[in-house]
Amino acid sequence: MSDTKYSPIPVDLEAGKRYSWCSCSHSNEQPFCDGSHRTNKATPPLVFEAEETKEAWLCTCKQTSTPPFCDGSHNG
Repeated sequence: MSDTKYSPIPVDLEAGKRYSWCSCSHSNEQPFCDGSHRTNKATPPLVFEAEETKEAWLCTCKQTSTPPFCDGSHNG
């Protein structure tokens, strides 16, 4: 069984909208950045634009090879 702390989070993305995916795990707004990386001197967010309107599963374990999308790495 995978650890739910690191399980992907489903989000509704809107085509053309920009998102900031947390790449450091410090954000309290997972899977999105809340600026906590600044205080923790951690990696900045990955800013991306949704190519289409759809539901997507965004990674929270930060081990994905396809950021910001989950690739199952949390099942490791």
